[in-house]
Order: sequence, then C-alpha cells, then structure tokens
Amino acid sequence: MRLDVLDRGYGLGTKLLFVLIRLFSGHPVPDAAKVTFYRPDFYGARAKEFTHAAMRGPSDWSVGDRELMAAYVSAVNESAFCIRAHTATASRAYQDAPRVAAVLADLESAPVAEPLRATLRMLGTLTREGTVGAEDMREVLAAGVSPQQVRDALAVCAAFTVTNRLADAFGFELLSPEGFEAGARYLLKRGYR
Repeated sequence: MRLDVLDRGYGLGTKLLFVLIRLFSGHPVPDAAKVTFYRPDFYGARAKEFTHAAMRGPSDWSVGDRELMAAYVSAVNESAFCIRAHTATASRAYQDAPRVAAVLADLESAPVAEPLRATLRMLGTLTREGTVGAEDMREVLAAGVSPQQVRDALAVCAAFTVTNRLADAFGFELLSPEGFEAGARYLLKRGYR
C-alpha cells in the first residue's frame, strides 16, 4: 500500500520544483526523489550526500558497475521500484541491457569479469544473511578486488539496502518504462544530488 505522505507536506518551493520537473521531463517526480524532499533535515540531505558519494564518487568501479550493484542488491531484496530503476540506469551506463539482465537472471553464468562477479556474490550474501565472513572476503580479494573496491561496494550495498526498505515501506509507485528511462538519463547526468 502506497503511503500518501509522499504527496503532501512540502513547502511552496518544493511544490514548484516538482511542477517544473514534471513540465520539463514529461514525467512525475519519482517517489524516490520525493522521500528525500519530505524530511531533508532528518533523512534527505544526508541520504543524497551518502548515495551520491557511493555511486558517483571516486572509485575503481565504473558507474555502470555501481549501478549494477544497486540493481543486484535491490533484486536480492525484491524491491520492485529499485530493481527497475537501477536496471535501467545500469543498462544505459553500460550500453548493454542484455548483460545487466543476464546478471540479474543468473550471476554465475553472466558475462562479467570475475572481480565483479565475486563482489556481487558477496553483496548478495550480505544482503540475504545480514553478514559476511572472513572466507567471503578472502574469496573477493582472491578474485582481484582491492580492499578499497570492497569498501566502495559495501557503501553501494548500504545505500540501497536503506533505499529498498524505504521504497517498500512507502510503496513507491512504479513508473512507466519511459519514466524509468528518463530517471536513468537523469541519474547518469546529475547523479544523486
């Protein structure tokens, strides 16, 4: 059930911004954006800063890799809105929708490099079980992933585990395929600010 709190409680400036976004994009403001404007002092400003750093900050992982991590974590969490949003964004970043779909369908047979596969496997374990052990980390490091890349991947996982929970708790409305594509274009151009 969608909570209607995302449709009210905004100041005049934010309401005007939402109208302008709809006017220029041709699509309504996604609930993922609305939640960051609802209580910016409590959640929104900090969440945008953390997520932008995880997804667009300096990293040896490409933007496509990090968007794929977000889609993968969302798939493990079964968060419909986030799966579609980050599948669209990863597909656009890579310019390779079949590759993204293959990872989400079957990680072990998907056409990805072993460091990314090992990292996604570890993120899946962490997301499902809430913990990873030393053996999980040894496997990731043995696949050629640096400790900094592990930290970067864990930041993506943290950001999207929280976002997945919010999406499901608030009942984020699913967009049309065109709406998700518009969102993907925006995220690749502007990031998570």
